[in-house]
Amino acid sequence: MRALITGIAGFVGAHLARALLAEGVEVWGTVHRRRLEDDDLAGRVRLLAADLTDPAAATRLVDEARPTWVFHLAALSSVAGSWADPVETFRVNLTGQLNLLRALVAADQQPHVLIPGSAEEYGLVKPEELPVREENPLRPTNPYAVSKIAQDFLGYQFFLSHGLPVIRVRAFNQVGPGQSPEFVVSGFAKQVAAAEAGLGPPEVRVGNLEARRDFTDVRDMVRAYILAMRLCRPGDVYNVGSGAAVRVGDLLERLIALSQKPLRVVVDPARFRPLDVPEIYADTRKFRAATGWEPRIPLEQSLAEVLEFWRAKLRRQSK
Repeated sequence: MRALITGIAGFVGAHLARALLAEGVEVWGTVHRRRLEDDDLAGRVRLLAADLTDPAAATRLVDEARPTWVFHLAALSSVAGSWADPVETFRVNLTGQLNLLRALVAADQQPHVLIPGSAEEYGLVKPEELPVREENPLRPTNPYAVSKIAQDFLGYQFFLSHGLPVIRVRAFNQVGPGQSPEFVVSGFAKQVAAAEAGLGPPEVRVGNLEARRDFTDVRDMVRAYILAMRLCRPGDVYNVGSGAAVRVGDLLERLIALSQKPLRVVVDPARFRPLDVPEIYADTRKFRAATGWEPRIPLEQSLAEVLEFWRAKLRRQSK
């Protein structure tokens, strides 16, 4: 059993690699714009440099790796970044996936391929549509969401047109140690840790605190990805999330309660999205029925571990 993880150096990719190795799976991974920072993990996986937006690079990758499973995680995942440069978001997310899938078909390889989508695909969900099901209309509210819909349906098209066993999941918000501070929980935690260390003002700058989102620990999410490969039906799409909505402001309050210093909250208009959905959470009955998956890590543990991650990282950087 050989798994290829594109974008292995990213937040989810590194956690997925650890989970697969723990199950005895041989792991290969692609790196391009960033290096794999975990030296211990780097010594246990086969790393290949590959820019998937180059068709020749995708062909070389497929020919060398010859995987049993492909977890296609390589993508630009920032909503804010997609507003700043939508062309680059579309180029990386769509061209990279298209080249990878074409290379798999041309090589006459039929590995199971996981295409991780996003709750952002659903976009503007109406209150009467909650919890949101896989059949819900897609009403994207940002360029990143449009790119993920295109990736989702591109995977489906290759399943229909070429018989490639593609499994699609729409992952709701993920949290955990190692996440970029561009994402809300990690961004809050970094500011708290910086204030504690005297590396920032005694404040947390925030955007919309009233938004309600569905949060799952990344380690539970990558376990879901592996179960999806083993148990889900190619061609289908599945929601993966906790199935409950949590107010962003409540997450902030929990992190501030863990702070070693008193902090003030400062509303920053620059942190608001042009259009924000008030509430979204997943109907996960289809995925749970197929796999028996349940999240195991409580949100309180995830928050504490994200904060500890930033405390440790800032200590290392300040030495």
